Amino acid sequence: MSADQPPPSREEIYAHVRSTLIELFKIEAADIHPEARLYEDLDIDSIDAVDLVVELKKFTGRRIDANDFKSVRTLNDVVTAVEQLTQRQA
Repeated sequence: MSADQPPPSREEIYAHVRSTLIELFKIEAADIHPEARLYEDLDIDSIDAVDLVVELKKFTGRRIDANDFKSVRTLNDVVTAVEQLTQRQA
């Protein structure tokens, strides 16, 4: 995402996170929904969470602070955190 592009929409963020979960972590598409809990429902562990943040950093082109993701529990929380990150001024 470059500075002259508008931030991605919530739907685009969700689609990217969803495809990342399917491709990187081999999670079944049927298991991925906004209220899915990362650790309990999707079996994401702490190492996977780091890999997800690295992928989101590539997607957003922004530095991601661990504090931005401290309260993330569901897929919807991830989308909200990325959405807030992309809407901040660089």
